[in-house]
Amino acid sequence: MVTLFQKSIKIRIKNACNLLRTKAKKDKTKVFCIGRNKTGTTSMKVMMEKLGFVVGDQRTAELLLDDWAEHRYEDLIKYCKTAQFFQDVPFSLPETYVILDKAFPGSKFILTIRDNAEQWYNSVTRFHAKLWGKNGRIPTKEDLQSATYIVKGRPWINNQLIYNTPESDPYNKEVFIKHYNKHNEEVKLYFKNRPNDLLVLNVAEKGAVKKLTQFLGFSSIMNEFPWVNKT
Repeated sequence: MVTLFQKSIKIRIKNACNLLRTKAKKDKTKVFCIGRNKTGTTSMKVMMEKLGFVVGDQRTAELLLDDWAEHRYEDLIKYCKTAQFFQDVPFSLPETYVILDKAFPGSKFILTIRDNAEQWYNSVTRFHAKLWGKNGRIPTKEDLQSATYIVKGRPWINNQLIYNTPESDPYNKEVFIKHYNKHNEEVKLYFKNRPNDLLVLNVAEKGAVKKLTQFLGFSSIMNEFPWVNKT
């Protein structure tokens, strides 16, 4: 049975397709940012817009998380026909890049990273504490269940679909860091013999813009990345 939530997803994808189909330029390679959230992905979005890429609507893509968890990718592939650049969930999650690599041959993939896993974990927990934690603390199960993101309780569902942490410790550091490291290692292994298809990029490092533009075949338009969503 199709739920009301699932119907809203399909409607949103259909609307996105209708709105963006005319904007998508056929002469540009699709680029997927597959680094985990809080690795500079919003800064990547801003930079790609500056480079003239049509960027996919992030909220529409996030609604496909349930599909990702059930290994259903038909709507995701359909959605990816609406633009040229995509980032964050579900593009930042395991397996998605494999499916998109097969669905869109010749695409470019960018694995955004932080200096280390500890830095990434601290950024995630600070950001979520600001959004959903009471008095700035790391959110509990109860905090996430009462929080609203798209719909009430969705933050808790997302946490469990992606990380499956113990209910008593939804931001278990060991689990989060293991996910981060495993994802990065698997991406690098998958593309190990294809250096022209994957760029590993720390947007905070000096020269990051030059690395990106060279990878995409563009002239550099600025020296450093705009730092967006800093926490």
